[in-house]
Amino acid sequence: MAHSCGDCTRDARNGLSRRALLQSSVGGFLGFAMARQSDLLGAPAPDLFLRPRGSCAGKARSVILLWMSGGPSQYETFDPKPGVPNGGPTKAIDTSVKGIQYAENLPRLAALAHHVAVVRGFTTKEGSHDRGRYLMHTGYLPTGTVVHPSMGAVTAMEVGQQTLDLPNYISIGSRSESAGFLPSHYNPLVVDAGSKIPDVSYPAGVSRERFRARMKFLEDQEKDFTQDHSSEETQRRAAAYQKADRLMHTPLLDAFDLSKEPESLVKAYVGEKDNRFGKGCLLARRLVERGVSFVEVQLGGWDTHSKNFEAVGKLCTALDPAMSTLIRDLDQRGLLEETLVVWMGEFGRTPKINKDNGRDHYPKVWSVALAGGGIRGGRVVGSSDKDGVEVKDRPVTVPDLFATMYTCLGVDFKKKNISPLGRPIQISDNGIPVPELL
Repeated sequence: MAHSCGDCTRDARNGLSRRALLQSSVGGFLGFAMARQSDLLGAPAPDLFLRPRGSCAGKARSVILLWMSGGPSQYETFDPKPGVPNGGPTKAIDTSVKGIQYAENLPRLAALAHHVAVVRGFTTKEGSHDRGRYLMHTGYLPTGTVVHPSMGAVTAMEVGQQTLDLPNYISIGSRSESAGFLPSHYNPLVVDAGSKIPDVSYPAGVSRERFRARMKFLEDQEKDFTQDHSSEETQRRAAAYQKADRLMHTPLLDAFDLSKEPESLVKAYVGEKDNRFGKGCLLARRLVERGVSFVEVQLGGWDTHSKNFEAVGKLCTALDPAMSTLIRDLDQRGLLEETLVVWMGEFGRTPKINKDNGRDHYPKVWSVALAGGGIRGGRVVGSSDKDGVEVKDRPVTVPDLFATMYTCLGVDFKKKNISPLGRPIQISDNGIPVPELL
């Protein structure tokens, strides 16, 4: 009997139109401008989020997070276990690095293993979809008292170009975790993975001239108000309107037009079957090329409680061409050294194959893969035991992973931001960078 649960079905959000996605995202900018900052942020100190970038040396300037929603199986991807009952029917194949093998589902990535580092000793304690998603995006378990900022929001704040017309945190195809207690303009802009420029046209009956007149009227009203009520809150509200205005009119919107790419390259990203994930990876490359600091691309369907082997095989027909072409494309354009590519989900899958020929949730030991951005490729860090039940050596935790990624970005992983409750919260939860990766 196939498994079904509320957590698992929340990831199926492919029905939103491009217009709806954009309207909801731009609406987020304007909604922030209409809200009281004290309600949203707990009235932080005026200079709290205006600190300079971290002083650590880092090569990465952007992050592309490939989020495998549902929890990907490590056995059928980066940590195969052929020849043991827990390994199932999946075979292992050699890679471009002697002694390292991937699962047979990833032949194109295997040819690029010299660029990739796999953490096989990754371990967490969270096996719930929502809590695992929150943990792997923020570095913290949900507490109920504070909403932690996601890595995308922290990256946008710390290394993003604040004058860029495009948002510095973009999620392609589905929701992502929020900016938490950071300013709302660090929330992700959610866009479609289509091949056309998002629809940012004016409402019916509103011309460009009329829109500009409305914006001038708003500016005049704001100016009169701030003469008597000047504060950081009013400045951020005005900045949110200006950001939304620039987004609607920037020529950088051409990044979303995939028709400008060679047909052969588009086909390399999407593989034999046209798929949104492949297009999303191509769009991610076009966005970081234009200066966006954090892009998340999601591939759902990894909650394989039944028919795991068939499902993962099908998912990898989208993952393998897209991720391998992304790495190769970035490398050929000289962007791989400054773009950190991260592959992960909310947890791994169980060693034991269940009665439905599936694998269940298993956070105890699983895999994360990284490439570019100063990461030393062609290596495996840590390992699981023969049956994949325990970490055999070199465990890596979530805080350690976050400290490593922030180090790649040149961000001080010990930096603390003040929560609305007045408590300093370190961005990596006391993590220690993994030296084998750097």
